[in-house]
Amino acid sequence: MSALLADVERRIASVHQLDAVVNAMRGIAGARAQQSRQILPAIRAYAETAWRAIAQARRIQSESPKPTVDRGAPGAPVLVLFGAEQGFAGAYPERVLDAAASDLPLAHVFLVGARSVALAGERGLAAAWQGSLPSRVAALPDLATLLLDALNDYLADAGAVPVTMVYPIWTPGQGLKIIRRPLLPLDAEAFPASGSGPVPLTNLPAADLLARLVQEYAFAQLSEAAAEAFAAENEARMATMAAAKTHIDGKLAALQLEERLTRQSEITAEVVELAAGARFRAKRG
Repeated sequence: MSALLADVERRIASVHQLDAVVNAMRGIAGARAQQSRQILPAIRAYAETAWRAIAQARRIQSESPKPTVDRGAPGAPVLVLFGAEQGFAGAYPERVLDAAASDLPLAHVFLVGARSVALAGERGLAAAWQGSLPSRVAALPDLATLLLDALNDYLADAGAVPVTMVYPIWTPGQGLKIIRRPLLPLDAEAFPASGSGPVPLTNLPAADLLARLVQEYAFAQLSEAAAEAFAAENEARMATMAAAKTHIDGKLAALQLEERLTRQSEITAEVVELAAGARFRAKRG
């Protein structure tokens, strides 16, 4: 075997190895995206339950005096940005940051996703709080809890400043879309006091009950945003790996053609050499 043919075969083996890696990454991303889609209905049902409970609790609050609290000058508004945890997802991490670029310098930023944190640092933007997007859907509620605790700590000093979530969603056939949703304070118009019959009996003061229910609702909203971001990143990675697979298939086909042509050229050269040798021996005989 010639050195040229051996080199082509080594390159083919390398492409096969890369193909196996790409297929594995695509499969893992697909499984994770599916898992996150499966938990979204439960998260939304939980948020709906909290929404109904807040509407009921407002009936109690409407009959109770509302205390006034002086918090002084308000702090900076909060932006909770769900970005990308890892690479190999094409332009997805940059697009998420670009969508919130105008808000980042002015807000108290809670940034989720190690890859987005690194990209923000390259742009000279520092997050006030940063965290990782888990690699398992089972850990997403823990992330929502950490975010909510950090938000509560900040709001205790900053006052009732607006808190906005920015997170990506992935729609089949349409691709990536960035969602901007207000989180806190809750819009009273969105939670009209509702319910028929007697006012529910509670063991907590109306203000405390409502505050706890608001926390539950905020937790549900953060969990939903985290699950959507988790799914979107893995969907983007699947799309990137699919494009890489197409490129690899094209490269492999070209190398296999080169291998056949090289092998054919070597066989032809060998036949010509044998024929020349036979003619030379015939002339001497």
